[in-house]
Amino acid sequence: MFTGEQRALFEGRNFGHLATIMPDGSPQVSPVWVALDGDDIVVNTAEGRLKTRNVRREPRVAISVADQQDPYSKVVVRGVVVEMTHEGADESIDRLAQKYLGQDRYPWRSPDEHRVVLRIRPQHIAM
Repeated sequence: MFTGEQRALFEGRNFGHLATIMPDGSPQVSPVWVALDGDDIVVNTAEGRLKTRNVRREPRVAISVADQQDPYSKVVVRGVVVEMTHEGADESIDRLAQKYLGQDRYPWRSPDEHRVVLRIRPQHIAM
C-alpha cells in the first residue's frame, strides 16, 4: 500500500502529527512518534490522554509525516484506528525511544502510566 518513499518517511526519525476528532467535531492534533507494522501505522500513547479518549469515541483519524530535513517531502494518511491495546505497549514505546532518542528505554515513563498502542489502518494515502 505504501510506496518505498512513503515507508522511508515512517521508518526515519520523522515525527507524525495525528489529528483526532473532538466531541464537538473540531480537530485536535498531537505530535507523535510513528512506526509501520506491515501497512498499518502504529502510534504509542498513554491512557487518559485526549487523543486516546477521542479515538475511543470516533476512530477516524488523519496523520502526516514530513521529512525532518526536507519538510516538502511528506505523506498524509486518512484512516481508522482498528485496534487499541495495552498488550506489548511498553515494549513498543521502548522501540520508539530507541528509534527517536537512541535510548533502550522510554525515559519519561511514570509508575502510574498505562501505555496504549493505536493501530491505524490507512484508507487514503497522498504525498
